[in-house]
Amino acid sequence: MKTPNNNSRTFTFDPKEEDLRSRLCQGLLTVLGRQVGSCCQSTCLETLRILSRDKRVLGPVGTREGMLVLAGLARLQAGEEGGDSLQEDAQTEEEEKVVVEALKCLCNVVFNSVAAQQVGADVQLARGLCSRLHAARAGCHEVGLFSLRLLFLLSALRPDVRGGLQRELHAVGLLTEVLERTLDLRWVGPYEVAHPGLQALPIPAEDNERAMEALKALFNLTLSDTSDEGGDHQLRLVTAIMRHLLMLKTQTEDKTEEAHSHTINLLSNLPVSCLDVLIDLPVQGGQEEYSGKNMDAVQVLLDFMEKRIDKGANYKEGLTPVLSLLTEGSRYHREIRRYIKTQVLPPLKEVKVRPEIGSTVRNKLVRLMTHVDMGVKQSAAEFLFVLCKESVDHLLKYTGYGNAAGLLVARGLLAGGRGETLYSDDEDSDTEEYKSAKPFINPITGHVEEPMPNPIEDMTEDQKEYEAQKLVNMFDKLSRQQLIRPMGVRRDGTLAPLEEALRQPTADSCSSDSD
Repeated sequence: MKTPNNNSRTFTFDPKEEDLRSRLCQGLLTVLGRQVGSCCQSTCLETLRILSRDKRVLGPVGTREGMLVLAGLARLQAGEEGGDSLQEDAQTEEEEKVVVEALKCLCNVVFNSVAAQQVGADVQLARGLCSRLHAARAGCHEVGLFSLRLLFLLSALRPDVRGGLQRELHAVGLLTEVLERTLDLRWVGPYEVAHPGLQALPIPAEDNERAMEALKALFNLTLSDTSDEGGDHQLRLVTAIMRHLLMLKTQTEDKTEEAHSHTINLLSNLPVSCLDVLIDLPVQGGQEEYSGKNMDAVQVLLDFMEKRIDKGANYKEGLTPVLSLLTEGSRYHREIRRYIKTQVLPPLKEVKVRPEIGSTVRNKLVRLMTHVDMGVKQSAAEFLFVLCKESVDHLLKYTGYGNAAGLLVARGLLAGGRGETLYSDDEDSDTEEYKSAKPFINPITGHVEEPMPNPIEDMTEDQKEYEAQKLVNMFDKLSRQQLIRPMGVRRDGTLAPLEEALRQPTADSCSSDSD
C-alpha cells in the first residue's frame, strides 16, 4: 500500500476506483471524528488532502458534519460568536501539523465542491478565520498562510461571504493590519510608510507568501463598494501599503514581479482619488518639476508595464491591468500624466521612421494599437490618448491616423476634436526637428516617407480614365456582392453607410438656408 508521501504529487485518479475513494473519504472522516492521536490525525488528513483533489469523491466531505470535523481540527470554532483564538505558543509541533493539514484539506474541498462552499458559508468559517487573523501575532507560518488562502477562496467563490466580510467582520481593515505586521511597516505620516532604503534586504520568502495571500483576499473584498469599511481613510491606508510594496524586492525577480502584479490588481480596484497617495510623500519629498510629488512608484509601474510588453504573451491578464491603472491615474492626476508623458511620449525628433517601428516604449505601445485582441489594443490606445489629453491632433502626431483609427471610430472622433475629460492647459511644445518636417509627414503612417514614383505619370488621359472606371466597377461589384460596404463620416465624427453620410449635410444645409 502506498503512503501519502508516495502520492503527494498525484493529481489524476482512476475513474474506475471512484467509489472506493469516496468510501475511503468517509472512513477517514469517521476516524478523524474520534479521539485519536495527533500522528494518526496527520496521516489521515494527508491522505484526505490528496483525495480532495478529485471533485467526484467529495460527497462525504462536503457535508455539514464533514466540514465541522475539518474545522474543528483546524481549530476554527465555526459559527460561534468570537470564533477561535488559536493558542499557537502552547501547541506542539505535531498539533500544529494537524492544524495545517486540516486547513489544506479545507482549501481543497472548498475549491472543488460547491456543496462545501455553501456549508462553509452556513457555518461561518470566515468568522473563525478572521478571529484567528486578529489573534495571530507570530506563530506558525503555514497556519497563517493557509488561513489567508482559505479566506481568499471563500471571498472569491461566495459573494454573500464577501459581503459579510466587508460589512460585519471589517475584513479590509483586518487584512490591512495583517500586511502591516507581515511587512513590519513603520508609518512616518498619515499615509506614508518609511522608505525601505537602497540597502534594504529582500522580503523573506515566508513573509512574501503571506502578504500575497492577503493581497488576493483584499482584491476580492474591494471588487465592490467598500464605503461601509471605513471609507476613504481605510482605502488610502491600503494605497500607501501598496506603494511600499512597489518599492520592495523579494528573494527572486520572478517573485518580485508576481508581488507587483498583485499590488497593481488591487490598486486597480481602489477609487482613483486615492492614487495621489502614490506620489504625495511629505516626509520623503519629491521632484520640483512635478510640484514636489514623488514619482518613484509611478516609474516602477512604467517599468513593470514595459517588462510585460516585452514578454510578448498573455497581454490580456498580464498587461491590461497596469495599462488601465496608468490610464486612470493619468486621467485624474495631472502630475502623474505629465511625468508619464515625458517617459512615454517625449517631444518628437525622429519622424523618418514609422511610429510602430523601434524599441522605445512609444513604439511598443503603438504596435499594440493594432493588436489582434480587442481589449489589449483598446487599452493601449486609450492610454496614449489620455497622455495626449484626449486631443485627436496630438494623438495622431505620435501614432499616425492608421494606428489610431480603431480608437477614433469607437470614440466617434474620426472628424477630429477632443474627448470629454477636461485637462490642464500645460502646452505640448514641438521640437525644431518636428516643426521642419511636419509639412512632409504622411498623416496616415505618421512619418516622412521617401518620394514614391507616380504610377500614372506616363499614362495618357484616356488610360487614366480607363483605369479610374475599372476601379469604380471593381468597388461597385464588391459592394453589390456585400463583400465590402462603403462608409462615410457623419458630421458628429461617427461612421455611417456612405449614402447616409452623404445625405446628412444636404439635409442640414437645406434647413439652415430656408427662409
